Amino acid sequence: MGVATAPSGPASESDRTGPGRAHWLRVAGETADDLATDAAAREQAGKVPFDEVSRLREAGLLTLLIPAELGGGGADWPTAYAVVREIAAADGAIGQLLGCHYFLSWSARFFTEPALAAQAERKSATEQWCWGGGFARQEPPLSLARKARGHVLGGRQSYATGVLVADRLAVRAVRADTGEPLAVVVDPAHHGVRIDGDTDTFGQRLAAGGSVEFDAVPVAADDVLGSLSADEDVLSPLTALTSPVGRLLSVHLLLGMAEGVLAEAREYSRAGQSPWHPARPAGSPEDPQVLTAYGELTVLTRSASALTDQALEAVRGGLARGEDLTYEEYADISVLVAMAEAAASRAAQESTTRALDIIGARSTSSRLGFDRFWRNARTHTLYEPVAHRLRDVGDYFLNGAHPPFVLPV
Repeated sequence: MGVATAPSGPASESDRTGPGRAHWLRVAGETADDLATDAAAREQAGKVPFDEVSRLREAGLLTLLIPAELGGGGADWPTAYAVVREIAAADGAIGQLLGCHYFLSWSARFFTEPALAAQAERKSATEQWCWGGGFARQEPPLSLARKARGHVLGGRQSYATGVLVADRLAVRAVRADTGEPLAVVVDPAHHGVRIDGDTDTFGQRLAAGGSVEFDAVPVAADDVLGSLSADEDVLSPLTALTSPVGRLLSVHLLLGMAEGVLAEAREYSRAGQSPWHPARPAGSPEDPQVLTAYGELTVLTRSASALTDQALEAVRGGLARGEDLTYEEYADISVLVAMAEAAASRAAQESTTRALDIIGARSTSSRLGFDRFWRNARTHTLYEPVAHRLRDVGDYFLNGAHPPFVLPV
């Protein structure tokens, strides 16, 4: 058994009847430039990012993945990944917010029947919803009890992205009678929903994270999307693909952070002084320590990017396979994404840490805001640690074991 490869099959781009990839990358670049102008000041203020969400909404980025015939941008997942990476390079927290939104707003396609998914996406496009929440396991879980008319949701969802600005919440709940985990959509305006902001995090402060209390919140039958069971008798390979699709968003988020800090550090080095040789301009061929540091971090980030490209092609191929996808192919894709996760995590942590050394003591200036890159990257990697993913890669390589079905948020 070798390393994972993409499954066979054509890499078609379905539902792409919108403006096209070049358009969305241009829009993402313009939005990222706008966010970058005041990123440090906004991060220090730590306000709930209503204004930032408005910028994304006005740019059309919230409806990017919704098919054009339903009122959306008609873009595909590779475009969405590229957009998240571009935004994350300017503002890692807003990149996380947008990536979470894409994953959750798309989740109906994986977990429910096409007619209900289309209905949800059409309304999301029409009303320009921003989605928040998450499907990760937590203890104790939310409880969903069946009633005469639909269901009732109760419990507390701990830290979840986007909930402070969300128009819809997508969460994981366990059926009270059977214990089956389900994906559930909730209107946060419902009576019985209470959201608390997590204001004491040292990073990702603008990801609109918080905890949500559900007190006997009514849930209609159509808002129970489907099962999140990891049992292969219940979980189809295509539905299992939800896991690597979502985790690849985390990969692009981390790469965006790594690329963003290196770009800002390079601009500062070109204009400033070397911390090791104050008489020499930073980045000069006369300063071997600066050049070596930039060289090492560039190789590290580009290597992670190359592995991510392989994972992206694997995910694209898996989506193109659709219902024909097998569990073996899913396992190959999931492991390749896990490799990219590990590489991107290391690239982000190394780049955001060593960029401070390159800049030197001036990087402690809150006005420059270089520390936000490290704090954002470290916060994300604490919530999404890669140790388990590395174990999955090793178990697959050595024993051929299928990676577990793990959702990223």
